[in-house]
Amino acid sequence: MKKLFTLTIALVCFQSAFAQLNFLPKFVRKMYFNKDTSRKSSFLIVPALSSSPETGLEFGGAAILSFYSDTIHRETRVSSLFGYATITTKGQAKLSLNTSYWTPQNKWHYTSSVSYYNYPFDFYGIGNNTKLSALDPVEERRYKFSIGGERLFGDRFYLGYVAGAVKYYYKYQPDPNATINSPDVEDRHGGDILYIGPSFTYDTRNNNTYTTRGMIISTYYNLMQGIYYNNFYQGGFFNIEYSQFFLLAGPLVLGLDIQEQSLTGGQSPFYLMPQMGSDEMMRGYYQGRYRDRNFIAGQTELRYRIDNRWGLAAFAGTGEVFHTTFSTEQLKPNYGGGIRYFFDVQKGLAIRLDYGVGQKPAGEPRQSGFYIALGQSF
Repeated sequence: MKKLFTLTIALVCFQSAFAQLNFLPKFVRKMYFNKDTSRKSSFLIVPALSSSPETGLEFGGAAILSFYSDTIHRETRVSSLFGYATITTKGQAKLSLNTSYWTPQNKWHYTSSVSYYNYPFDFYGIGNNTKLSALDPVEERRYKFSIGGERLFGDRFYLGYVAGAVKYYYKYQPDPNATINSPDVEDRHGGDILYIGPSFTYDTRNNNTYTTRGMIISTYYNLMQGIYYNNFYQGGFFNIEYSQFFLLAGPLVLGLDIQEQSLTGGQSPFYLMPQMGSDEMMRGYYQGRYRDRNFIAGQTELRYRIDNRWGLAAFAGTGEVFHTTFSTEQLKPNYGGGIRYFFDVQKGLAIRLDYGVGQKPAGEPRQSGFYIALGQSF
């Protein structure tokens, strides 16, 4: 889920004190402080206030509705409806609505997403060693709709589909020396694309929101076709991710996560290339600072549950983007830590605050970043 520096953090830091005070409105106490030991639905509103080099001051709000489609069978996983809307002092705006729905006994898993981004960002070019001096402000508008569904076969295997449509638009940059006008940057004005393809998941996790044991392997392949003036484009996008969790002792959990992404086909629209950096993988890197046709990264995270409400995490990882040839010498490091607040104890739903640190390129400041998001990183 997206980065959100929230006013909620200031509120939950005083959870122990506030929980004893009756002057707070009932719906506030229910959202943040009541212990949920049932399988009832829960609703959380998150006022958002953040600051980062990419956005300046960002403010808005987010909300998550979590529920069970089946309250009889304990194995049925929690479903959710998550939406957010933010604007920034740099003229950016983000709107998104995402759903994840598990039918009774997890026989089907459906997902959907609709989003709109008006999101100027810093573009550094293509490759694993772009320079800060190449920074080029780029205005992006993105509209995206996606759906997916997977059916359970046996106890652990899911087979299904992904489909959707996406439109990228970039304002014309008249400066011939601008980074986005470099010869290796394809489709610099954006395009419209439809995609569809198969998906596969193998899932043995004991819980899909706060996992302590088990593994998940998920993969999909999007067959992409350009439309309108972009109808010459044909390509594909492949993604595979493996995560495994080990309960070491009591409240201590070790998580491992490896992900690989590849853009296939003879063309390389820059906006479809895998990008390094997010609030989930390679935390500490500006998202999109490094992008190319292939991306591979791995991380490990040690999670410690202090009590029902609070947890700590420490993580470390490495990764790189590359055009055709992977090189261990080009791997970039990341490491950091964070805290977790579980606003819904029974469902394992949490707000997390992370600080990630990355590489220090020669002659540049060390890369780093703060993240606040809903849910675990993986």
